[in-house]
Amino acid sequence: MQKAGQLNEDGSQASPKRDRKAPAQNVKAERTKPAEFLREVRAELKKVVWPTRPEVIRLSIIVFVALMVFMGAVFLLDTIFAELFRTLLSTGRE
Repeated sequence: MQKAGQLNEDGSQASPKRDRKAPAQNVKAERTKPAEFLREVRAELKKVVWPTRPEVIRLSIIVFVALMVFMGAVFLLDTIFAELFRTLLSTGRE
């Protein structure tokens, strides 16, 4: 607990530190103007490594195939559970 600052070296409880910064007095001076914001956005977008056309096509195909697999699995589970409940409900009436 001493390493965490909760105890002094002699083992007594440490007083809480009050080193928090005061809130900014003039918030308006720190605000970014819209034109500057757009310049910064353009500069950041220039740093982005955009995927090539073949990468986009390949990844889109992977997503589409995964979607079809999961859709088929949900359809299969839904069909199995529907038949199971139909069977359970029909045996109770006879």
